[in-house]
Amino acid sequence: MAGKEFQRGFTLIEIMVVVVILGILAALVVPKVMSRPDEARIVAAKQDIQALGQALKLYRLDNQRYPTSEQGLQALVQKPTTAPLPPNWKPGGYLDRLPQDPWKHDYLYLNPGLHGEIDILSYGADGASGGEGNDADIGSWSL
Repeated sequence: MAGKEFQRGFTLIEIMVVVVILGILAALVVPKVMSRPDEARIVAAKQDIQALGQALKLYRLDNQRYPTSEQGLQALVQKPTTAPLPPNWKPGGYLDRLPQDPWKHDYLYLNPGLHGEIDILSYGADGASGGEGNDADIGSWSL
């Protein structure tokens, strides 16, 4: 019989089975994926701190010392105007701009540091000293 075509579609039961399977998969996968952004923020903060540390080493190489705590990380972007003035500050600076940590807080800089010669740190998600997990401090001393 030419001209007769049979159209086969999905039944309601078949569609419901697929929806249930997708729901089960989502229930298993989503909790594991949801914790990843926090881990990514911590990794990003560590990478920023390493980059700031490298820029500070270049500053020290040119100027025989790190910027003071008062001059801060801003000394990597703009030539300090407070003593001690850097004698060989690189025109254009050591960074184009200062990054903020992944939680939109400024990185902190201490010279002398509590954990070494200098410290660069982020207070983590809570923006306060101390804490655990995502709220833990991330610093140059722990890289």
